[in-house]
Amino acid sequence: MTMTAQQRRDQAKRDYDAFLAGCPTRELLSTLTDKWAALVIAALSGGPQRHSELAHRIAGVSQKMLTQTLRTLERDGLVTRTVTAAVPVRVDYELTPLGRDLVPVMTAIKTWAEAHMDRVFEARARFDTRD
Repeated sequence: MTMTAQQRRDQAKRDYDAFLAGCPTRELLSTLTDKWAALVIAALSGGPQRHSELAHRIAGVSQKMLTQTLRTLERDGLVTRTVTAAVPVRVDYELTPLGRDLVPVMTAIKTWAEAHMDRVFEARARFDTRD
């Protein structure tokens, strides 16, 4: 049976199920749940930034990890890298429309974590003192 392009897209959407071992969405979920990716997306939600600005904003991230994270996000179509000819060369990173779609989700998770950290610490302490 021949399918139209729309039917193929609809079928592909039905075929993605992250609970299945071979589903490619697992790789994307792995990227999105990485702390550095979440923080980069949150940091870029305010607009384009240079690598050094991101490194300064995201305390504790190494240059290597930030570069790897930005490349992964760029590969997945969530971030764009723009090189401007200047002395020195200027490189800016910015969320794509797809990346901007993620901002409310990532911001909500970050905000939730910040608001509930005390309760998580309490739960960890209770767990760690169990017999």
